[in-house]
Amino acid sequence: MANRKLKIGIVVGEVSGDTLGVKLMRSFREQGIDAEFEGIGGPQMIAEGFNSYYPMETLSVMGIVEVLKDLKKLFAVRDGLINQWIQHPVDIFIGIDAPDFNLRLSKSIKEKNLPIKTVQYVSPSVWAWRQGRVHGIKQSIDLVLCLFPFEKVFYEQYEVPAAFVGHPLAKQLPLENPIQIAKQELGVDENQKHIALLPGSRKGEVERLLPMLLGAANILHTKYPDIQFLIPAINDARKQQIEQGVEQLAPQLKAKIHILENTDSESKIGRMVMNASDIIALASGTATLEAMLMHRPMVTFYKLHWLTYLIAKFLVKIPYYSLPNIIAGKKVIEELIQADATPENLAAEIEKLMNVETAQIQVMQHLTMHKQLISGNTEDPIQAILQCLNS
Repeated sequence: MANRKLKIGIVVGEVSGDTLGVKLMRSFREQGIDAEFEGIGGPQMIAEGFNSYYPMETLSVMGIVEVLKDLKKLFAVRDGLINQWIQHPVDIFIGIDAPDFNLRLSKSIKEKNLPIKTVQYVSPSVWAWRQGRVHGIKQSIDLVLCLFPFEKVFYEQYEVPAAFVGHPLAKQLPLENPIQIAKQELGVDENQKHIALLPGSRKGEVERLLPMLLGAANILHTKYPDIQFLIPAINDARKQQIEQGVEQLAPQLKAKIHILENTDSESKIGRMVMNASDIIALASGTATLEAMLMHRPMVTFYKLHWLTYLIAKFLVKIPYYSLPNIIAGKKVIEELIQADATPENLAAEIEKLMNVETAQIQVMQHLTMHKQLISGNTEDPIQAILQCLNS
């Protein structure tokens, strides 16, 4: 195998996966490994030479009920990849996040006895809900690459091969992170107070969450007319969608709301907006970890389809939804979920964080967790993957 080019299949379903994927591709090359990459990738990976058979957005579906509506399309994509790899096998398949799709794809690879090793990069939250999935993971996954140390401990209990590789952002983002510099880099007035409103990167998320964010912005504007609001848009389609939402729901705020569109394949705009903001309001998800690692005060919220929420409430085994609270094992940031996720409640929680002492308490907890995530003994993901390939 050392004498030929490695063929590596990768599937990602969202921006954070695209970021992990492109880092993985670069790491292979930096370590002198001759490899080609194919599957489903995002713009960063494609710019790096990735051969994507389907758009990344094909997998951008969240929620149990929402996924059911798109099952036929998702099955067709899975079967398309399997057929491609039956005819032209890759050496190893790495599913990055998107566990509902990627674990099924890995299962199909094993069921068809394809000569392909399977890796799941970013563990599904089996420690939080649907713990029975770990048995399926044991049968279909050759290696799990874990971002957090407690995940490896969980898998070891079930004898699932796992490596704690750490979260790349925890290593990448500095422990000292002055907001004035971040405001300068984004080109906003460092003397102004900025609140980031993050409705997500998917069309469906923006449709569901933007109205609440704009409602909260309206309430805050009446009390604090000088506050500026920053909203990142991953691409032109999302920017137009957000602009239409502002026009319909908050036209009086057009002068106070700044929609910043991503301008390159690195998809950095969301991170830049969070970094330059004094307070962040965002949907619960991977971005909460990024905000934590930037040491910015935040409020998180989420609204799911009512049936998805009922099912999740029954299945979830832990008391928190957001990563900062899960990592801390206690409430560090406020979570507004479902019925509690209202413009009034969101505005009230943001207002609490406008108190410097309240915000600083949260920021210091973020810093403590950041230090914990970079102090553990981590393995190199490339070496872990190569060991799996050669085992």
